[in-house]
Amino acid sequence: MQHNLKVLALAAAMATIAVPATAQENVRWGIPMAFGSNLTALGDTMPWVSEQLKKVSGGTVNLQVFEPGKLVPALGIFDAVSSGKVEAGYSFMGYELGKVPVSAIFGALPFGMETPQFSAWMYFGGGDALLKEAFKPHNVYPIFCGSISPEAAGWFRKEIKTPDDLKGLKFRAAALGGKIYQKLGASVTMLPGGELFQALEKGVLDGTEFSLPTVDDQLGFSKVAKHYYLPGWHQPSTNQFLYVNIAAWNKLKPQTQAQIETTCTAGVTMAISKAEALQGEALAKFEREGVKLHQFNKTMLDAFAKASKEVLAEESAKDPMFKKVHDSMSAFQNKNRAWHNLGYLPRDHK
Repeated sequence: MQHNLKVLALAAAMATIAVPATAQENVRWGIPMAFGSNLTALGDTMPWVSEQLKKVSGGTVNLQVFEPGKLVPALGIFDAVSSGKVEAGYSFMGYELGKVPVSAIFGALPFGMETPQFSAWMYFGGGDALLKEAFKPHNVYPIFCGSISPEAAGWFRKEIKTPDDLKGLKFRAAALGGKIYQKLGASVTMLPGGELFQALEKGVLDGTEFSLPTVDDQLGFSKVAKHYYLPGWHQPSTNQFLYVNIAAWNKLKPQTQAQIETTCTAGVTMAISKAEALQGEALAKFEREGVKLHQFNKTMLDAFAKASKEVLAEESAKDPMFKKVHDSMSAFQNKNRAWHNLGYLPRDHK
C-alpha cells in the first residue's frame, strides 16, 4: 500500500511538471498586410511565417494574413495596430513617418547599411532595443520580420542624366526617399503599389520607385516605362516588421511570444535569401523586353548623397529619437567600415 502511494505521488508530481511544458494557448489573429502576398520576398514572407507558426505551435497559433485593403487600408497598418483595431499587422516601416519620424530609418536608411549589416545592427548593435523604445509610446510592439536586398532606384519614362532632369518630375517615392527627391526639385506623391501601373500608364507619374526587380516585374512597370535605374541608394536594405498591439502582446504566454519572435527571425533569413536568389533573371528579362538598364553616375549619386545628408540632419534636429537611432546606426556602420572595405572582394573585381 505504501509503495502504491509513492507511485501515485510520483506520477502526480510528473504530471504537474509536464503540464506547463505542453500547455499552449490558442491565438487567432487577423494580420492585414501592406503588400500583396504574390509579391516575391516582400509580400510572401508573412504568409510563410504564418505557416511556420502553425507548424511549430501544433496549430494553436494562427496568424491569418489578409491582403491589402481587406481588413484595413494598405497604408493604415500602424494606425490599426496602435488603436487596437487589430491585434497585429505586417508592413514596411516608414509609412507612419508623420507620427513616428524614426520609423523611416528603421524601414530604409538612404546610403545606409545593406541588408546583412542592418540585420547585424538590429540583433547585435542595439537596434532592436531602440526599435521597441521608439514604438512603445504608440502602443506598438514591432518585431523585425523580413528584409530584402537593395531596391532599384526606380522606373522613369525618360532618361535621367543630370540632377536638373529631376526638377518638376512627377515621382512616387516613400518615406525619406520622397523628401530627398523633393529637395532635388521633383514633385513627389505617395501611392500604394497597386495604383502605380495605372498612374505611370496615364502619365499621372513620370516615374516611380517601388521594390526589387522581381517585385517591379510582377507589377508590370516595364510595360509603361523603359528606363530602369540602379542602385537603390535610397533603400540599401528594405525592412518589414510585424506590428503587434502592446496590450495583445502582453496577454500572450512567454512560450507563444518566443515562437512568434523566433519564426520572424527565420522569416528575415528566408526573405534575404529569396531576394538575393532571383534578381539576376529579372534584370535579364527586362532587357529582353526592351528596358534599358542604367546605373546612376557619380554626379547623380553625389547629388542624392548631398540631399540625403541635408534631410537626415533636418530630421535629426526635429526629433530626438530620430537622432538617437541615426547616431547608433552611423556609429555601427563606421565601426565596421574597415571590415567591409577590406574583408570583402571589391565589387568591381572580375
